[in-house]
Amino acid sequence: QVQLVESGGGLVQAGASLRLSCVASGRTFSSDVLGWFRQAPGKERECVAAINWNSANPYYATSVKGRFTISRDNAKNTVYLQMNSLKPEDTAVYHCAADTGYSGYAHCTERKYDYWGQGTQVTVSS
Repeated sequence: QVQLVESGGGLVQAGASLRLSCVASGRTFSSDVLGWFRQAPGKERECVAAINWNSANPYYATSVKGRFTISRDNAKNTVYLQMNSLKPEDTAVYHCAADTGYSGYAHCTERKYDYWGQGTQVTVSS
């Protein structure tokens, strides 16, 4: 059974940092595009960052560029999201996802991601 399990969320104050982890099991994701998405209450899910198999040219949403860093450890089947200078507007449930049908460039085409984690809550207080 393929699973993606996120961890690392929590309640922090504005300006703080968090590091999210997503561990995959059930198959090797080393050649897949991996992404982080988030969904705030009452809002649509949005792509935060994505990374391809060799970590070249990761994608970042404009709202997080310069503050968030996506990385991966293929040996550990894990993708990370380092979040610095957190803002209240970053509050959301963060999900990791895998596109197992493509191993090219990092992208945020949500419909192409076929495996999703359950999510981890990130709450940033002002």
